[in-house]
Amino acid sequence: MKSNQVILAGSILLTLAGTCSANNNINTPQKNDAWYKEAQRQIAKAKANKPIDKQAKNVILFVGDGMSIGTITASRIFEGQRQGMSGEEYRLNMETLPHLALSKTYNTDAQTPDSAGTASAMVSGVKTKQGIISIDDNVQRGFCNTGKGHEVKTAWEMAAEKGMSAGVVSTARITHATPATTYAHSADRNWENDASMPNIAKNQGCTDIAQQLVQFNKGKGLQVVFGGGRREFIPNTTTDPEGKKGKRKDGRNLIQEWKQRYPDGQYVYDKTGFDKLSKNTTRAFGLFESSHMKYEADRDKNNEPSIAEMTSKAIDILSKNHNGYILMVEGGRIDHAHHATNAYRAFTETIAFDEAIKTALDKTNPQETLIIVTADHAHTMIMNGYSDRGNPILGLSKKNGQFNKDEFGKRYTTIGYGNGIAAVNGPRNNPTQKEVLDPDYHQQALIKFSSETHSGEDVAIFAKGPEAFLFQGAVEQNYIFHVINEALHLTN
Repeated sequence: MKSNQVILAGSILLTLAGTCSANNNINTPQKNDAWYKEAQRQIAKAKANKPIDKQAKNVILFVGDGMSIGTITASRIFEGQRQGMSGEEYRLNMETLPHLALSKTYNTDAQTPDSAGTASAMVSGVKTKQGIISIDDNVQRGFCNTGKGHEVKTAWEMAAEKGMSAGVVSTARITHATPATTYAHSADRNWENDASMPNIAKNQGCTDIAQQLVQFNKGKGLQVVFGGGRREFIPNTTTDPEGKKGKRKDGRNLIQEWKQRYPDGQYVYDKTGFDKLSKNTTRAFGLFESSHMKYEADRDKNNEPSIAEMTSKAIDILSKNHNGYILMVEGGRIDHAHHATNAYRAFTETIAFDEAIKTALDKTNPQETLIIVTADHAHTMIMNGYSDRGNPILGLSKKNGQFNKDEFGKRYTTIGYGNGIAAVNGPRNNPTQKEVLDPDYHQQALIKFSSETHSGEDVAIFAKGPEAFLFQGAVEQNYIFHVINEALHLTN
């Protein structure tokens, strides 16, 4: 380089240095703005958050069944408005977890997935087909013999083999697809009891899901089971304490068999029995409904525990094991409310689920417990139009205080569905505000189905605790198992 070029380069560097120095004194008139200051606080908080890179003692996997990202957004607004805010600024407990990723939810044979294949991926580390419970992709749904030899070992089975405690909590039937993946292997998610299975499957040696729950871990069992689904465990000739008949045709009462198999355990079926579970309880089996548990909006607080209460009790029981524990908590009825295009119940279920997450955060040490919050799949729920900030999330869309209208002059809600029961063959209705704010209202939908469908969008993963920082970017859903494995060292 020639001498004059060196001088010129030096002048440029000095100029740049001077510019950088000057930039330190740039006037930022917005620095006293509340939004600006809050973002600065969040930056400081993020900088202080350090990855926890060590083995976990415990893992809790929260699965909001059908809890799409849109559901999280709308539920956030819904709860914020219930607390007297505009709503948009509110923050759910799950949203405070520092590590985040997106989960790709497709099944190996389906762009839009179901809960069996998606939950199997999360608990086993491999993706599989729709309708399959913890068997790999080399299986044909409904054909028992095709699943033989292709069963995958789940994190719950691995943990139990290591001497850890294992538990499952759900507001759905405990034999339903998502919770069943932790302890069962089935070529069809619908084989919840023996009567639902074809004879050929039984003759080929397949057993129903309820029976597999009782026999989990070579008969050593799950330490905690809380949920619905009592009917799957008792004969169709037997009436349960709430007057509902069972489904089984084999004459077996699996609840009685569980009691005999686990004399150290306590079986309960209502809130009274649940509340009496003592601090010395080391094994509990609670079936609080014949089928699914009641929606949170309809729950009799004197008769059924909430998902937060079940989570709290599960942690108390499981924590007694010095080897640690693994627990799934499913908010199963978020999904059911979406299928019914009933946004009110979908949101109240999500908030109840979020309270269970808060319970877990309060009762555990982030240095030893990995908490993961995610969903198995999304739904077709959307947020429409250009509503003013603070407009009731369940209400009609408004702008500048006036109802927004479509090209035909009709009002519409902020929340809608791509398909569902409320679609019409012809011109749609022109709803009133009173009508749409009713908790029993079914949001309007585009395509008519008796039950709204899932959708194929990615879902969120929130995480906190040991190895939670491994959730980065967009990942395949089976990656969740591998983070659990990294945290618990389940495999070599």
